[in-house]
Amino acid sequence: MRIAVIDGQGGGMGKTIVEKLRLEFGHNLEILALGTNALATALMLKAGANEGASGENAIIYNSTRVNVIMGPIGIIAANSMLGELTPTIAKAIAESPAKKILIPMNKCNIQIAGIKNEPLPHQVDSAIMLLKEYMG
Repeated sequence: MRIAVIDGQGGGMGKTIVEKLRLEFGHNLEILALGTNALATALMLKAGANEGASGENAIIYNSTRVNVIMGPIGIIAANSMLGELTPTIAKAIAESPAKKILIPMNKCNIQIAGIKNEPLPHQVDSAIMLLKEYMG
């Protein structure tokens, strides 16, 4: 299974997702780190991603070439992450046929009703459980 982890700004969430994926699945997953910037990509690669690429074109190109996309919910919101996530990136991710498992961070002026405001590691654990269910 090929999984894209998409993040921007400092890449901290993407790093946490990659680390937990590696802990849970070892090297049985192919993890593609896609950062809106080189710093985010580098951090995800250090955390154990197999490959990485940065920028708008890389994210758009690869969003249809993976089975699952993981990242913060802001990756489907145009101009989120202080403008790093372009409308074109948001559209490509939202329209991708890949299963999307998104972490509901209450940032980017998006709040989701019914979601507990938990620490990032707990939310990533929840995302990993969803991935396990999806994988069967």
